[in-house]
This record gives sequence, structure tokens and C-alpha cells, in this order.
Amino acid sequence: MMLRKYAAVAAIAALALTATACGGKSGSAGDKQSAQPGSSGAPQLPTYTVASNVTLDSPTFKAAKARGKLIIGSKADQPYLGFEDQSTKERSGFDVEIAKMLAADLGFKPDQIEWKTVDSGVRETAISKGQVDYYVGTYTINDKRKKQVGFAGPYYKAGADLLVRKDDTSINGKDSVKGKKVCSIVGSTPLQEIKKPEYGASVVELSKYSDCVQQLLSKQVDAVTTDDAILKGYAAKNSGKLRVVGKPFTEEPYGIGMNKDDKALRDFINASIEKHEQDGTYKKIYDATLGLSGSNYQAPPAVVRY
Repeated sequence: MMLRKYAAVAAIAALALTATACGGKSGSAGDKQSAQPGSSGAPQLPTYTVASNVTLDSPTFKAAKARGKLIIGSKADQPYLGFEDQSTKERSGFDVEIAKMLAADLGFKPDQIEWKTVDSGVRETAISKGQVDYYVGTYTINDKRKKQVGFAGPYYKAGADLLVRKDDTSINGKDSVKGKKVCSIVGSTPLQEIKKPEYGASVVELSKYSDCVQQLLSKQVDAVTTDDAILKGYAAKNSGKLRVVGKPFTEEPYGIGMNKDDKALRDFINASIEKHEQDGTYKKIYDATLGLSGSNYQAPPAVVRY
């Protein structure tokens, strides 16, 4: 009887440890294996009601209606934000769902969306030349970019941080990268930040986040810097190997990029963002995507109309 009792206690303890390891959000991103967006154990994505009879005095909207589809620019290599599964060609993540939510409000069904992967360095070109109708892809709003494109939002606020190997304790913030090789992405605001002389970093510039992460894993660079939301996704995908330092040193308000002069579309999207923050759709999207990387929920900033 005593042996059975001890065995039962041991079994319960083992189950409790398993539950603790699988649940909650204790620890930094990368300390545990996070659930995957859309998996059975993850929060479920909301459904988006496709609006009918939408009228909008927007040249972008009118062109999309005439062609019968909406062309949306996105990232494809950012886990939990904008990611494309190369085997299925399915896209997932926070930015992807925000883009689909807006498309539904504009009256476009999922099968009326054409996704176009656009890297950071050519976003302004793609938007200004009309290659995409709008762009949702960790796109920081700033005055320099507003001279070339228009922005709705912000719909999220991130901050530049550092991704390092988990066993590397030599980098613990922006003041410890002097002489270190730090990788970032062409066309990104964190790249321009880390290149400032005050940091003293040796900067490696690549075109894709995934390439920077691969160089970090193979010890070709010492750190990757970009927005913390992006880095947490990579840390979660490489659980036990990488960690986010967790000390953001810039503010990165994400916006929806579009034609600079299309104020009607900009105002419509701003109203859509506000509506879905109020009705709870925004939080449901967050919990089922970016929240799975270890990021705690934060309400979106107030949109800025201009």
C-alpha cells in the first residue's frame, strides 16, 4: 500500500511539473517552446465579417475593386508576425491577421487577397509605385518615410532590442555591444540606430531577418538587433538556443503603409483599427499570434490622423 501511495504521489508531481512547463508565460521568450499559431492548444483566431456595398472615394480602393482583388504587402520570414510556410504557402501571424481584418472591412474575402512579400529596403518603392495596395509588415512610422508614403495607425508599438545566444552573458543591453558584431536589416530603423558611433558596434547588414538569425546561431555574429516583437518570435522558434535581452532602447510605432495622397483610405483604416480594438477583435488576434511568442498583451496606441 505504501509503495502504491508513493508511486501515486510521484505521478501527480510529474504531471504538475509537465503542466507548469507547458502553460503560462513565465520567463523570457525563448525559455520555453511556445504554441504555434492555429494549433489546437493555441487561442483561436477571430472570424472577420466581410462588409458589403462598401463605398470609398479612394483611388487605391477603386483600383482594387476593378481588378477584383486586393494586393497586400507583407513580410514572410517573421514568426508570429508575418510568416509564410514554404510547404503550404499559407501565411500566419499578427500582421497577416491585421491585414485580413482590414481587407474584410473593405469588402474583400480571403480568396480575394494577393499577398506580396516585400523586403524592408524596398517598401517605399513598392507602395509609391502601386505594386501593393497597402503594406502591413512591422513598418515603423517616421517623418522621413511619411515624405514618400502615407501611414494609418499606429496599431502596435515595439522597441529595438537585442537577440543573443542563450549562453552568451557578455551582452546585456545596448551599452555592451562595443566591438561586437551586430546584424540588422537593410532599410530598418534599428539598423540606422545601431550604426550610431555611440554604440561602437561592428554592424553587419543583410536583407532578411532569417539570415541574421542564422548567422547568430552559427556564431558569425554576436547579436541581432531589430524590434523586440520580431526578436521574440525568433527566440520562441529557437527555444533553448536564443534569448531576447529584454531592454528596448527605441520606440517603433507600427503603421499601415499606403499611397501618400490617399487620405480616404488612410482615414478608413484608422477607423477600422479603432473599431476592432474596441470590439475585442484586436486582442483576440494578438493572443492567437504574437502572444504565443511570449509577448504580454498591450493595447494599441491611439491612432494619429493627419
